[in-house]
Amino acid sequence: MLRILDARTGESVPATPARRGLTRVEAHAGGLDLTALRVLLTADLLVRALELSGTPVWTMLTAPREQAELGTAATALSIRPFEDSRDVASGLGEAQVVHVRVAAEEPPTAGVVVAVAPAGWNGGGEDVQELLTDPGALRLALLSVPRDEPAVLDAAALEAAARTAAEWRNGVARWANQPSRPVPDEVRTRLRAAWEDDLDLPGVLAVLRDVSSAPDLPDGARFETFLYADRLLALDLAGELGNPG
Repeated sequence: MLRILDARTGESVPATPARRGLTRVEAHAGGLDLTALRVLLTADLLVRALELSGTPVWTMLTAPREQAELGTAATALSIRPFEDSRDVASGLGEAQVVHVRVAAEEPPTAGVVVAVAPAGWNGGGEDVQELLTDPGALRLALLSVPRDEPAVLDAAALEAAARTAAEWRNGVARWANQPSRPVPDEVRTRLRAAWEDDLDLPGVLAVLRDVSSAPDLPDGARFETFLYADRLLALDLAGELGNPG
């Protein structure tokens, strides 16, 4: 069961008290910047993790400005759409409400709060549109930093993320040529243990690095493992399948 640290109480709690109960995930974002995108990305990961466990989720966005621009940038970053909270009546019988917001903001008086540390760009003026030139690299770079730590990105971090994403996509395309093998039970357990422990995405990435280099693992098992993990990561790891190059 997915457990998250509730910033309002400081306690680890189930992301939803009822496995099949509707959970409302509400992202609170300011204007278009890296911090806002990190908040939306965290909410997106939470939604994906809940859905992988069979939990129905209702997603909403509360943003005082630049909602359209935020939506466009989020789509480029493979973040699925949120409903505008201003257009939706509250109270659909949800079993849980989870607010995803910047850590420094005043938390609401009710619901679980997932706090996200700020993100920034160390390399001159921050132009989000320029950073989205390679959205897969930006998504991976943000996923690589623990959510409760500030994510200060630079050109080197994006280049490293782009290399890793390219290596993994090429690996998936290579491994697809071998007979398929199921995700090993131990690997599946490690992956779920990581993402169900307060959305530990760096932990998930560490498992994939181990899988990619494990000398005794069949390539077909690597292939299925990466596709399984990408249901959460959304890094388009199958993007090179069928590419003759």
